[in-house]
Amino acid sequence: MGAQAARKRILVVEDEDNIAIALDYLMTREGYDQTRIATGAGAVELIRETQPDLVLLDVMLPEVSGYEICQNVRMDPGLNGVKILMMTARGSAMERRKGLAMGADGFISKPFELKVLRAEVRRILAGEPALDTLPPGAARHA
Repeated sequence: MGAQAARKRILVVEDEDNIAIALDYLMTREGYDQTRIATGAGAVELIRETQPDLVLLDVMLPEVSGYEICQNVRMDPGLNGVKILMMTARGSAMERRKGLAMGADGFISKPFELKVLRAEVRRILAGEPALDTLPPGAARHA
């Protein structure tokens, strides 16, 4: 892997240990520095303290929902550079629209394929728009 000026920092907000362990393994293997918090409470404060490049944010969390966390991050001008990828087991189109409306940069349904997650993380960190948020008529070439 080529030398990076700075390793990207990822914060995982996920209460299920098995999913968090899989994400830790994948993100570390991809060359990212990652930290985890298991509850919604304290997540926004941790985001403020650590200023991660990307937050992998579960929607269903104990205490505070992922939607609330996303909204709080988006309302804080000091956190403009923080990207958010929301994850949920209830991956309906309505949930996705709600997440993107709250300011998420991406939305992925669980269980997810690792290659899909990896592609989404890379897309968001590169600052590319989600496929379904491209303006009408804009072609995305594979």
